[in-house]
Amino acid sequence: MIDQETCLGCGACKVGIFDYDKEWAAFVILDENAGTAEVFDELFENAPEGCPTESIKAETPPFKNFRGNRLDEFR
Repeated sequence: MIDQETCLGCGACKVGIFDYDKEWAAFVILDENAGTAEVFDELFENAPEGCPTESIKAETPPFKNFRGNRLDEFR
């Protein structure tokens, strides 16, 4: 998932599982940034380390309660 509160929308996470909202904060397409989908994409493996603001979060098992999601505000 992406912590949209700290995301700068810099484009470092160009992997196909991410997109950007109207404020250019990235989000995970698979689960609308809920943090509940498991990602099995080799391209994602280095994404957290490539984020300059450390906004890309990964956890196993997937997150249950995360409060950094702004996506619903822009729909």
